[in-house]
Amino acid sequence: MSDQSMKEVLRITGALADRQRVRIVMMLRAGELCVCQIVEVLALAPSTVSKHLSILSAAGLVDLRKDGRWAYYRLAGGTGGATVRPVLKWLGDILKDDDAIAQDGRTLRRAMACKPESLSRRQRERE
Repeated sequence: MSDQSMKEVLRITGALADRQRVRIVMMLRAGELCVCQIVEVLALAPSTVSKHLSILSAAGLVDLRKDGRWAYYRLAGGTGGATVRPVLKWLGDILKDDDAIAQDGRTLRRAMACKPESLSRRQRERE
């Protein structure tokens, strides 16, 4: 294994060495999500979720798309996605029957039924 390959492995495994980041990755299997939708499911501060997403992005696990004031994340695609696809498949296989992941899925479906504007407003009111 080359030094570069080792660095990539450590970056990916380090990013996945956190429960919240694994939950985010599992949520993103549903497709592209607004940060406010992820915040809604995790019930964490937006700044905390943004930090987790930044780590996942630096590891090449997720891609970012901005649309005005909204930030959307999805699982990595393209050539970067090819590297992490086996890892994401493994996670999905291992966690397919996990109760917490299933609950996140149910909460995410409710969050996806709301417009990002209303989710964001509701989250600001809770702060």
